[in-house]
Amino acid sequence: MANLSWLSRSALLVGDEGIEKLQQSHVLVVGLGGVGSFAAEFICRSGVGEMTIVDGDVVDPSNRNRQLPALATNHGVQKAEIMAQRLKDINPDLKLHVIPDFLSPKRCREILEQKFDYVMDCIDSVTPKLYLLATAYESGQRIVSSMGAGGKVDPTKIRVADLLETYECQFAHYVRKRVKKLKVGPGVKAVFSTEMVMKESLIMTDGSNFKRSAYGTISYLPAAFGGVVASVVIRDLLGFEYPLEERPAAMKRIDNRVKKSTKKKI
Repeated sequence: MANLSWLSRSALLVGDEGIEKLQQSHVLVVGLGGVGSFAAEFICRSGVGEMTIVDGDVVDPSNRNRQLPALATNHGVQKAEIMAQRLKDINPDLKLHVIPDFLSPKRCREILEQKFDYVMDCIDSVTPKLYLLATAYESGQRIVSSMGAGGKVDPTKIRVADLLETYECQFAHYVRKRVKKLKVGPGVKAVFSTEMVMKESLIMTDGSNFKRSAYGTISYLPAAFGGVVASVVIRDLLGFEYPLEERPAAMKRIDNRVKKSTKKKI
């Protein structure tokens, strides 16, 4: 039996039964960048007993302003490798599976052949994010997805909603439109921000790893997203109830008018 004394403060909050539920849970974390690295650590520190982490990227100097695994001493080292060591240092009894791969459609299907207690989508590139969302939804897996954390500075604007109810987030708007075409319906939880993005912070990239552009980031904002993503998973695993954000009525009316106009043109 593992020594759980390190979780004594958590047990005061969620009880021994809550700790046992977390110990028996298996959480998949895909993406270990600014959002996912912090989300993975929070999941580990909560006492979740089994984790699978997925990321094929290596540490770049530009990651150091916001990503947990990124240090001046480990440029070029795989993020999955660094995070694996860190998570095991936090909880030596953690049952950990490490997949140092980028998410292709084939790899996504292979990974999700297994049933997880929760799937965490912390990918910041649209195409692999869509693979994951569509495959998880089709296979009936519980999933929470992080939307755009770039180009923003205000953590108090972070919200949780069904993906199809997100608003004010341009990245979420794009994902929402694409997943509808992939027949993804209600039930995917999303963490997003209602803060307007700072468009002047946009840069174009070389297009590698399905990423053609990126917004500037500040140290704490992706970490705040990671905290909220992890909180969704932990609260759901423990059966805690919490309200989801609803799309404002005015926006719903606009959506309905656009749909009717589109139907008339067709």
